[in-house]
This record gives sequence, structure tokens and C-alpha cells, in this order.
Amino acid sequence: MRLKNKVAIVTGGASGFGEGIVKRFAKEGAHVLVADINIEGAEKVASEINKDGGNAIACRVDVSDSQQTKEMIDRSCEAFGKLDILIQNAAIGMRPTPLVETSEEEFDTLFNVNVKSVYLGAVHSVPIFRKQKSAGVIINTVSTAAIRPRPGLTAYNATKGSLVTMTKGLSLELAPDNIRVNGLCPVAGDTAMLDGFLGDGPKDESYTRFVSTVPLGRLCKPRDMANAALYLASEEADFITGVMLEVDGGRCV
Repeated sequence: MRLKNKVAIVTGGASGFGEGIVKRFAKEGAHVLVADINIEGAEKVASEINKDGGNAIACRVDVSDSQQTKEMIDRSCEAFGKLDILIQNAAIGMRPTPLVETSEEEFDTLFNVNVKSVYLGAVHSVPIFRKQKSAGVIINTVSTAAIRPRPGLTAYNATKGSLVTMTKGLSLELAPDNIRVNGLCPVAGDTAMLDGFLGDGPKDESYTRFVSTVPLGRLCKPRDMANAALYLASEEADFITGVMLEVDGGRCV
């Protein structure tokens, strides 16, 4: 088991990529906290893990809220005694809208959930990692949108572009503490967020057009992200920090 007795928090863990990561980590021996604003979904995932012989608890969190983020991290430490891995996966998308037609309210919400949350996760987890004086891992879910943006999603693209710089900068700041910080850049997946990205046109046509931009001919699956996250969280990647790992079937080539 590659994560035996490690403790991991996964935000956005109730569905999609987050659920895939949570379940893979549990199979690899990690104790996991499934964090999501959808507590019913988080509890369902945790229950499935526990029935399968794993060890998981659920926690409701609004990742854009500082106090709730702190309480999430504190709960993990209280339940499992420590924190080894923080996967900052929670995010929201948007429907295709030109930047100048994007409302200020939506713009602010996107940055609060997609960017501020990653800052807050670092603010509240890094003191724990430093106090433990053991290697820590932070993995941020970024996106191919940060590297090869699509038109009509500029506000969303900008949030993910911000995470590239934040992840790289934080990796340099935390390297002396042996805390590794990396990013995962998936192409869109068959998750709940995809419907919004496809817009209001015929779904089959939009989906086919979307997939046609990926050289390997399909979208990202939860298992693809789970495999990539597992590698970056494991000791096999103990000399890797500040990297944006593209999980995209060649989309960004």
C-alpha cells in the first residue's frame, strides 16, 4: 500500500475527480476525510469506503470560508491524529460567457471558491505540517484551462491560471520545510461540471466537438486523476515539487 497510515483531506470529495481520489487513496491505506459542501454526498462516499474496509469520515465545508476550512483541518487532526496530504480539489465552473458579459458577482464567486480556497487551505494546513516536522504534501487541482484556455470561459480560466502561480510560488516557500506543493491539470471530465462548460447548444454536438480537441480521444476520468494524485502524494514523488502535471490526453501539446 503506497499510502499506508497516511492521513489525507480531499475537498470536493463527494463526486467526480474528488471521489475518485478519495476512494483510490483509501484503497492504498490512507485514512481520508471526505470534505464537500454536499454533506449527504460526502457521507455516502465515506460510508462506501468504510464498508469496503477503509477508514473515512465526512465533513461539510464551504472552502471559501476561513473558519470552516480551519475546522475541517482540525477535525482531521482530531480524528486521525495528524495530517499528511491536502488535496485541494473543490471548484466551480461556469457556462460559456464572454468576460465583459460576466457579472461581477459571478466573477467574485469564481475567485472565492477556486482561488481564495487554496490560499485558505494553505493558511490553515501549513502550521500543522510545520508543527509535525514531517514531510507534507499539498496538491491543487488546476486545469488545462490555465495552460490552453478556451474562449467564453475567461473568468474561469483566470482562476486556474492564478493557481499555477500560487502553486509554484508556494512550493518554493515551503521547500525548506519539506512540504511539497504540486498541481494537477486535467482536461474536462465526464463530471457534473462538464454540462455547464458545454453551454446551451445541442449536447451531443458540443460533447463531440469537445472530445475532438483531445488527441487521445476521450475526456479525463476520475481514475486518471486518482492515479496522478496518488503518484504525487506518494514517496515515489518525494523529489517533485512545483510541477503542473497535465492529465489531459495530450490536450496541451
